[in-house]
Amino acid sequence: MIENKNIFSLDGKTVIVTGAAGLIGKALCGVLSDFGADVAVCDIDFTKAERIASRLNGNSFAVGLDVTDSESVRSACRSIMSKTGRIDVLINSAAVNDKFTSGKSILEQSKFENFPEDLWNDSLRVNLTGTFLCCKIFGAKMTGKKGSIINISSTYGLVGPDQSIYTDENGRQMFYKSPAYPAGKGAVINFTRYLAAYWGRKGVRVNVLCPGGVEDSQDRNFKKNYSQKTMLGRMAKPYDYTGPAVFLSSDASSYMTGAVLVVDGGWTAW
Repeated sequence: MIENKNIFSLDGKTVIVTGAAGLIGKALCGVLSDFGADVAVCDIDFTKAERIASRLNGNSFAVGLDVTDSESVRSACRSIMSKTGRIDVLINSAAVNDKFTSGKSILEQSKFENFPEDLWNDSLRVNLTGTFLCCKIFGAKMTGKKGSIINISSTYGLVGPDQSIYTDENGRQMFYKSPAYPAGKGAVINFTRYLAAYWGRKGVRVNVLCPGGVEDSQDRNFKKNYSQKTMLGRMAKPYDYTGPAVFLSSDASSYMTGAVLVVDGGWTAW
């Protein structure tokens, strides 16, 4: 029986955050550390990971990690185990959005009929295969003990993109949200269900966190378009996802697995 006051505690737990230098990843690292976790701050940009880890409490540390490279994941796993001897929580936050580089306009490239195959492959390699590799290698260290895996999907893993929000103030389409991102994020949800069933009797809980769009440096018209789609009338701040992540990481969610926790300001509830 857990005392109520300690139900959200992460004291003594080693928590891995991939994509830790991203908007959501940075916020997660800070709050998880505040709740007592030793955070393995994992990112392909080791310099940024070091900078984040240096500001955290306790025994948090940086790890260079390319989630698309199985040997990089294995090396990171060995490094983490040598430092802490345990892995309690894995948060798969690493993700990529499309980056168009050819001479064509972004509008033309982003049309489904023109969407480049290499961008499709790159997106799935990070957003889906990267999640698979991290679950496979890090998650194996939790089996037979007790652990929690949190896979980050998206509202676009649940519903199709509303292309009308990617228009300017005159209603002209600026670009189209790609087919690769929602395809990968949707697959993450069912992969999570698979893994929850597979590892359920081995002590590992596996859940999905589905965040909505995070306010960053988007133009004012996009923020307005997006905010009008939510019940709360705004885009998310990175800290909006820290409470749900602590919940899923801690014993507060001990009877929860195979679930989809949607935190999107009401976007998908209309």
